[in-house]
Amino acid sequence: MSQGERDLQEIHGTKRRADAFYSNQMIDYLNEEMQHYLLRQTFIFIATSDKDGNCDSSFKAGEQGFIHLLDDKRLMYPEYRGNGVMASLGNILENPHIGLLLIDFFDDQIGLHINGAAEIIENENIHEVAPNVTDDRAERWVVVTVHEAYIHCSKHIPHLVDTKNLRDWGTDDTAKKGGDYFKVKQSNKDRK
Repeated sequence: MSQGERDLQEIHGTKRRADAFYSNQMIDYLNEEMQHYLLRQTFIFIATSDKDGNCDSSFKAGEQGFIHLLDDKRLMYPEYRGNGVMASLGNILENPHIGLLLIDFFDDQIGLHINGAAEIIENENIHEVAPNVTDDRAERWVVVTVHEAYIHCSKHIPHLVDTKNLRDWGTDDTAKKGGDYFKVKQSNKDRK
């Protein structure tokens, strides 16, 4: 918890409610229920920031089980080939703090927040951390040490219908990846 959230709790009179949440819902490890939940997920949202606090959010996805549990304090996920920008990884190099949000939109409509410290492990070194893990598509891995784990309540999580992955996983076809959906190329030309 941050001093900022404590200050706002004081200002808005929510300190007692917040204290109950911290006591009853927040832990510094992944309990058995959280571990089972995590292993079922097919995507995560991640948040990082550079050394100056400039933020980046990203989305990581894979087949069920792409997130690996190392123990009750550590998990890891693969970094697959992307656009080459490596914004999240660059932030992790400068500032290891990371926030993960896992949301089950399909079955239980519940979420799990995990905040902690991240470390990048190159693929050729992954067997030193996780001897039995293989993923031929992974270029590197992010290992997260858990500092906080807590629920994201279900009351505002919509129920979505899983179309069973109608995406062409791993493609480099520009059109299948979304192409220039937001027309950035044209916007840049128009601004010149």
